[in-house]
Amino acid sequence: MLPKRAPIRYNEECAGVLFSSPLALPYLFNQGTAVMFATRWYFSLAMYITGALALVCTVGAADAPKLDAVAEKGVNYLITKGQAADGSFTKQAGIGITALCTSALLRNGRGPNDPAVAKSLKFLESQVQPDGGIYGGEKSFLRNYETCVGLLCFKEANADKRYDKIIANADKFLRGLQIDDKDGKTKADLDYGGVGYGGKGRPDLSNTAFLVEAIVAAGAGPEDENVQQALIFISRCQNLESEHNTSPLAAKINDGGFYYTLVNDGEGPDSKKSPDGGLRSYGSMSYAGFKSMLYAGLKPDDPRVKAAVTWLRKHYDLKANPGLNDAGLFYYYHLLSKALSVHGEDQFTDDKGKAHDWRAELVAELAGRQNADGSWVNKNRQWLETDPNLVTAYALLALAQCRK
Repeated sequence: MLPKRAPIRYNEECAGVLFSSPLALPYLFNQGTAVMFATRWYFSLAMYITGALALVCTVGAADAPKLDAVAEKGVNYLITKGQAADGSFTKQAGIGITALCTSALLRNGRGPNDPAVAKSLKFLESQVQPDGGIYGGEKSFLRNYETCVGLLCFKEANADKRYDKIIANADKFLRGLQIDDKDGKTKADLDYGGVGYGGKGRPDLSNTAFLVEAIVAAGAGPEDENVQQALIFISRCQNLESEHNTSPLAAKINDGGFYYTLVNDGEGPDSKKSPDGGLRSYGSMSYAGFKSMLYAGLKPDDPRVKAAVTWLRKHYDLKANPGLNDAGLFYYYHLLSKALSVHGEDQFTDDKGKAHDWRAELVAELAGRQNADGSWVNKNRQWLETDPNLVTAYALLALAQCRK
């Protein structure tokens, strides 16, 4: 992992790097004719390099206005066409889409006191339950998912700590949903450490990744017990035979990517088995697993991380969700942007050695897919991605990760 660099915003800053260098001093303080020649040569070279650096900085900075323009169109769509009178978004599908849309607005320049955002936050506050969860009442079967995205939304709006209590209670609620020792399970059980949509049902990698991100946002560190328990389940969702994954599926494909779940023989609408019964790896879950391993403190030299990065480099793609084509494409963009941000590399090099400025490429891809009214939508109906509110939220959250 490369160290993160502070963004360079101005051409003058680019030039300043050169002229502030200690290497310039010998040229400036020598005596005689040699110094005149050296100084002229130095400043000629300096002007050449400064011009080149200015061009690079200008090209890099040119993406920011494009990003802002694309994002503002999406924000305007959500506020003017997507939001209901009570502040919700696509309420018939539960409260998760409202939480995602509100987070997207917050991550793209609208503050918690913005009228539209405040209305949505008030709606979400009305969904906070006595047990600390944030979900749509007793009939909700999405208690983990909705609480996770709800917590993340309130965290985005919590600069003045107004939502501290809601976040703390939601964090406690989520920890209680995780399948672990309190449920009579041991680390040998395949579902240990995982969580499903409603909590105690069949666990999957998507929901477990949401749980990890939510409790980390609430303050958990890599050594946190629930994060480490989740890592056990997440490691078993990786196509990698190791001491961390000795399940029957581990060695069948063994490519380092991730799948949705290994419980109940890998059931799920996205499960597709190889001839020998292995579960295919695919893009969105591979970024979800990779991101979660980083949150859990795994280092670049950990075999699980190395195998995941190898798979991601081989399948770097912004035209499709690798392994699923256009199914879940915008959820894939959301996870890719989050994972590569956590990874910390500005350039992501594919398996052919080509370095990708993934932020600039993702901005360009999303700009090209945006509708005239500012929304995004997927033609593939899988996972509700024909809903413009949900898909626009995913796109805006991905764009927010493209801002350094």
